[in-house]
Amino acid sequence: MHQIRLFFTALQFFTRLPIPRWVGFEPDWLHHSSRYFPLVGVVVAAISAAVYALAAWLLPTPVAVLLATAAGIYITGAFHEDGFADMCDGFGGGLTAQRVLEIMKDSRIGAYGAIGIGSLLALKCVTLALLPPQLVIVALFVAHPLSRLAATTLIWQLEYVRAEGKAKPLAQKMQNSEWLIAAITAALPILLCGAAGYVSWTTLAGAVLATVIATAWLAQKFVRRIGGYTGDCLGAVQQVTEVIIYLAILTSLQHGVWH
Repeated sequence: MHQIRLFFTALQFFTRLPIPRWVGFEPDWLHHSSRYFPLVGVVVAAISAAVYALAAWLLPTPVAVLLATAAGIYITGAFHEDGFADMCDGFGGGLTAQRVLEIMKDSRIGAYGAIGIGSLLALKCVTLALLPPQLVIVALFVAHPLSRLAATTLIWQLEYVRAEGKAKPLAQKMQNSEWLIAAITAALPILLCGAAGYVSWTTLAGAVLATVIATAWLAQKFVRRIGGYTGDCLGAVQQVTEVIIYLAILTSLQHGVWH
C-alpha cells in the first residue's frame, strides 16, 4: 500500500491527472516517489498512444502525431518542456554559474528558450510522423519511461544546486535500490516490445545506448557549468533523451538520404 501511495504521489507531482483522496500526502513521500518517475512515463505513453491510435484511424499521420504530442504536454502541464526552455535560456545566455541559475529561475521565456523548445517539438513531431503507425506506439512506450529514467539518474548521481526550487523535494540523495526500481520500471516496456517482436532488439539497444550517451553528456555539462542539477535540468534531460530515442528508432529504418 505504501508503494501505491508513492506512485500516486509521483503521478500527482509530474502530471495533472487526479489521484484518489485516500492516498493522502506526507512530505517525505515526494522524495521517495522519484523511483516511480518512469512508471509515470508509462501512464503518459499509454494516454498519448491512445490519442494517436484514435486520431490515426480518422486523420492523416502528421495530425495524429500532433494531437498525441499535445495530449502528452497537456497531461504533464508542459512541466518538462518548460524545464528544457529554461535550461536553453540559462545555458545560452549565462556566462557564470550564478547568472545561469538566475536566468533559469526567471519565469519569462527568452530567445534561446523559444527557439529551443520550438525546434525540439518540431523535431519530435516530424520524427514520429515518419515512423510506421505501429512503431509510433512502440516509440512512445519506450521513450517516455526511458527518458524519465535518464532524468531520475541525475537525482541519483548529481547534487542539487539550489537552496530552494520546484525539484527540491525530490533532490535528496536517491538510494541505489530506489534507482533500481526505476530502472526495472523503464526496462519492462522495452523488454515487452522486443519480446513481442514489434521492434528489433538491435533497434532497442541503439535507443538505450543513445539515451546513455546523451544523459552522460548533459550531466557533465551541468556539472561543469553550475556544479550539479536543477529541476529545469531534469526536464531538459527528459525532453532531449525522449527525442533522441525517437531519432534512434527512425535511424534503424535507414531513412537517410544516402540509403
